Amino acid sequence: MTTDSPRFVHADELGWTDLGGGVSRQILGYDGELMMVRVRFEAGAAGALHHHPHRQVTLVESGRFQVEIAHEARELKAGDGFFIPPDVEHGVTAVEAGVLVDVFAPAREDFLRTGGR
Repeated sequence: MTTDSPRFVHADELGWTDLGGGVSRQILGYDGELMMVRVRFEAGAAGALHHHPHRQVTLVESGRFQVEIAHEARELKAGDGFFIPPDVEHGVTAVEAGVLVDVFAPAREDFLRTGGR
């Protein structure tokens, strides 16, 4: 199990992890059961189709994204969101630069092991 993150997190004091391809990640808070992450995308950047055993709910904080879940695609804007059950294939492309706020249950241990990557 992971060590819990600090109780209070100031985003402007956290660094961003460059994931390449115009995508970067900022881990905001977590324990073993839950994790919240901001993911910043440059226009045209993509989060390739993938799947994982975690439940995920995402808020579009800013920008516009083409979101594909289980071969169904929709364009979402700031204030919209989506839910992904475990092991369902999904991915996003930034139609315009923006930020997604992802919440995972349980926490993404892989993000912590790879220094946020």
